[in-house]
Amino acid sequence: MYRNTPPRSTIRLTRRGRLVLIATGAVVAGTAVAVPLLSLRGEGWTEPTTLVIPEGRRAGQIYDAVDKALDRPPGTTKKSLAKAHLRLPADAEGNPEGYLFPATYPLERHGKKTTPEALLSFMVDTANKKFNGAPVAAGAQRSAMNVYQAVTIASIVQAEAATEADMGKVARVIVNRLERGMPLQMDSTINYGLNRSTLRTTGADTRIDSPYNSYQRMGLPPTPIDNPGEAAMRAAVNPTPGDWLYFVTVKPGDTRFTNSFEEHRRNVAEFNKNQQGSATSG
Repeated sequence: MYRNTPPRSTIRLTRRGRLVLIATGAVVAGTAVAVPLLSLRGEGWTEPTTLVIPEGRRAGQIYDAVDKALDRPPGTTKKSLAKAHLRLPADAEGNPEGYLFPATYPLERHGKKTTPEALLSFMVDTANKKFNGAPVAAGAQRSAMNVYQAVTIASIVQAEAATEADMGKVARVIVNRLERGMPLQMDSTINYGLNRSTLRTTGADTRIDSPYNSYQRMGLPPTPIDNPGEAAMRAAVNPTPGDWLYFVTVKPGDTRFTNSFEEHRRNVAEFNKNQQGSATSG
């Protein structure tokens, strides 16, 4: 155990990499997560021909998106998993989270509307092509992890990084904490475990009994927490060199990384001051 870790009752990691003092009761709002789908049927409405899955969407959101895109009853796509015969790694234990690759997918093939299971298979096959190629597989091996672990790290990077430019540094914080035996303490994992998108993380939340509680449990969560894109995967297998252990988005466009807890506390104080100022002006 890395004994210089601040007490868990004192500090916590939040979504988008923000660390704030629990005593402040700071609230972190989740970003919008709706998958772009269909316009309402009406005059001028045309049948869509593709479905766009953006980076960072969860499996449950993608199931709902496929149901709507293919005009199927809610829950149809999730139920189709058993007959989809997805080519997932053994570690996934049949759960496609992390392997529903974000991209644009056709809703018709050979003049016929596709099926939920065919669409899910297309997504997983695309992920396998992206993840099992030399850059990702070799990068994972260099970091002494398997591809599934790399996808899990990438999913956290996707959820936590404020910008694509920050992804490599966020990945390095994750790796550094794992190597030092520190808990990840990331609210994005708790958010996933509680199946919610807008965070109001409390001290009680950080004590929930969940395998996705990265405050109470060491190491990576048991599965990815979303479906990461290529930039997050590149960051996961090739983190930016550095000794950072903490990061905080002080204000939009200003994310600060440090290995010093005291410096981090000063950054957090500035973040909290900015938040209070925004609340007052709003």
